[in-house]
Amino acid sequence: MSRIGRVFMFVTASVVSGLALAFIIVAWRPQLLRVQPTAPPAVQPSPPRGPYPAVTSVEKSSAPAATDAAAPAVLFPGHDAWSYADAVQRAAPAVVNISSSWTVTERVQPNGFEAFFGDLAPRYLNRTEHSLGSGVIVDTEGHIATNNHVVENADKVRVQLADHRVAVARVVGRDPDSDLALLKIDLDHLPIMPFGHSDQLRVGDVVLAIGNALGLSQTVTHGIVSATGRGQLGLATFENFIQTDAAINLGNSGGALINTRGELVGINTAIAAKTSGAEGIGFAIPVNMVRGVIHDLISHGKVVRGWIGIVPEDFSDDQAISLGLAHGGVVVVDFYPDSPGQAAGLHRGDILTFCDGASVKSSQDLLAHIASSRPGATIKVTGLRGHATFEGTIPVRQRPPEPLKESAP
Repeated sequence: MSRIGRVFMFVTASVVSGLALAFIIVAWRPQLLRVQPTAPPAVQPSPPRGPYPAVTSVEKSSAPAATDAAAPAVLFPGHDAWSYADAVQRAAPAVVNISSSWTVTERVQPNGFEAFFGDLAPRYLNRTEHSLGSGVIVDTEGHIATNNHVVENADKVRVQLADHRVAVARVVGRDPDSDLALLKIDLDHLPIMPFGHSDQLRVGDVVLAIGNALGLSQTVTHGIVSATGRGQLGLATFENFIQTDAAINLGNSGGALINTRGELVGINTAIAAKTSGAEGIGFAIPVNMVRGVIHDLISHGKVVRGWIGIVPEDFSDDQAISLGLAHGGVVVVDFYPDSPGQAAGLHRGDILTFCDGASVKSSQDLLAHIASSRPGATIKVTGLRGHATFEGTIPVRQRPPEPLKESAP
């Protein structure tokens, strides 16, 4: 064999031996064939989703970029910054359960034998009905704010505090026009609800509802302010409701709507009927209105409101244009007996556009402005009568308990 042949055989044998050895090594340690990945770049976790307060942004500076160890921490749900426990702890002790009871007398329908002998005396049956609600302790003297409809027909009102103490309450006064009532209990060392300011609420603010929902005491739900200034819902004479999607259930009436500082911003009052397909629509009386009603009920046992004896309705710009008028407003459609407004010269069909220099936006706003005026004062109105402008000054009287309208001629 030539020298070249021997070299070729040597190289071939070496390659075959190397491949065999490599095959054995790979079979024994297969992980040696895997490529080790490089470390991925550090990624800042996303802020948590959900109704949590936004993370405050950090202002950038001209300093060199910080290392990973100096990166700002991101807070997640469960951290104290995202909890409303402090607000609940501050407000919940002042929210009470209210149980009302009253007696209903019903005539018993005669059976067939009694109906045959029609001269038998009628029989009556008494039964006791109960309702559940909530309330808010507003001062150290034991006054409790709640809804009028919670205690309207009650013969007996029983109050249970968050600390499980129980007391029988007396009704200090009721105001059906705002659906508010004031109770009083005689207990010491009472927790007091801190008051906030409902006029500072903004749509989107987080609020919490606390009450005796479905008989489950101290139930807390949370949502946002969906709207403010809701009126013309047919729930009360004077309506200026806070609308919220915080869950409000039967038994929540009279309970607290609080902000994230644990301050009262409203008294929960009603929910939209679920039979209409509504979901997450509740209403609360703003605390600024509650303040005034409480003051009057404590001072006078009733709410003193101004009154000029008119029945207004909204009159839109479109309706005005169809009649050839410049703009809409509020139209006077009727008068109550002995109406100061009628005596001062108002007519049915008058369109009121300004009251005390402020534009009249709706009949609800007009009634609220008049009601806020003290009896003995006067209000100045501007309006349209046909195509002519008129002005008038109307004396304000105290609103009667239940004024009755005249029939229109």
